Formats: sequence, structure tokens, C-alpha cells
Amino acid sequence: MVRTPLTPEERERGERLGRLLREARGPRSMNEVATVAGLSAETLRKIETGRAPTPAFFTVAALAEALGLSLDEVLARCSPLPA
Repeated sequence: MVRTPLTPEERERGERLGRLLREARGPRSMNEVATVAGLSAETLRKIETGRAPTPAFFTVAALAEALGLSLDEVLARCSPLPA
């Protein structure tokens, strides 16, 4: 299966998501947040660094819950910027 290359907008959205998650995580460790969200620390690391810029919805939802973020806030902070 060949994966379609990401657009620049998708990459930017992934970078914004990573920044939001790092800010929301604050001093908590990746292991702590990943465990609460039911993910591996490596998955969280990839999302935070932009190496996994398009995580599944349920992954984002689990991270949002673990970090006390609403999905509305995640959407607002990670949506494309107006042109």
C-alpha cells in the first residue's frame, strides 16, 4: 500500500498539535501522559515531534482527555490558519 504524501498544511497542523500537546503536558513526563492515555511513550513522542502528524482521531481524543483539553480546544488550536 502506497501512502499519499502529506500536504504542507497537514504537516503544519501536525506541528501545531505537537506544540499544543507539549504545552499541555507541562512538567509531566511523556510516560505518565502516555500511560493515562493508553498509548506508548514512543507514540506520544512521534506526535509531539511531528513525526506522526496525522494521528487517529481516537488517539487525539485519548490524549486530550489525559491532558484536560477539550476536543474543541484541540480543533481551534490545530486547524489551518486563515489565509
